[in-house]
Amino acid sequence: MRPPSFAAEVLRYLKTQKRWWLTPILLVLLFLALVALMAGLAPALPFIYTLF
Repeated sequence: MRPPSFAAEVLRYLKTQKRWWLTPILLVLLFLALVALMAGLAPALPFIYTLF
């Protein structure tokens, strides 16, 4: 049997500990990580500038 993924562990933690207030924070951090990844891609620069 495989151990659960990191995402599954986080979701289970949020559900069992009733920490749903952490969800928006995690989503914002995920969005910022995606923007940082896209910033390294030269063709994505015009798209990133339109977000801000």
